[in-house]
Amino acid sequence: MNDKMTEILESMRKLEHQLIQELQKGEEEYFYTVKHKRIRFEREVKAQHRQLVKRVRQYLKDAEILNILTAPVIWSCLFPAVFMDMVMSFYQAVCFPIYGIPKVNRKDYIVLDRHYLSYLNGLEKINCTYCGYFNGLIGYVQEIAARTEQYWCPIKHARKTRFVHDRYSKFLSYGDGVSYRENIESVRRRFDDLK
Repeated sequence: MNDKMTEILESMRKLEHQLIQELQKGEEEYFYTVKHKRIRFEREVKAQHRQLVKRVRQYLKDAEILNILTAPVIWSCLFPAVFMDMVMSFYQAVCFPIYGIPKVNRKDYIVLDRHYLSYLNGLEKINCTYCGYFNGLIGYVQEIAARTEQYWCPIKHARKTRFVHDRYSKFLSYGDGVSYRENIESVRRRFDDLK
């Protein structure tokens, strides 16, 4: 493994951790707490939020007509997404124990908490739930795919990719057949960082 690549990926992980910590400062700034996955706002803040709600009728009246007309297209993606969720969950439940791959915890990726925001109307809450589910699902599926790739084909690409997942740093160099044959078994079982 290239030491420089490992160093860069480690720096990215540290920056990602810093970003998460920075985002969590909102708890203090906006007067809420998170306990047992429930979000609680202070009473005064919740009252302020209720005053900010835009009624659904007004929300629809203010919406762009093309946004309203394309909403069914957006929502039509829900059915294949739910199907993909079921298939990928089934896949990892059956195959990961056989391969010795640690399972991906779905709840670490799919976070549905925007419905606690009192300043959103019912339609906005439904839309936010959809986006939270869909984007979380993509992360969940991507992590399942990354772990699968590490097990079955842990070889870096020769061509540049726009995105590199967390498991990629453990992959073998493209074109290094000797290292592949010597190290494939150890690489495909290298999940110690997940335990």
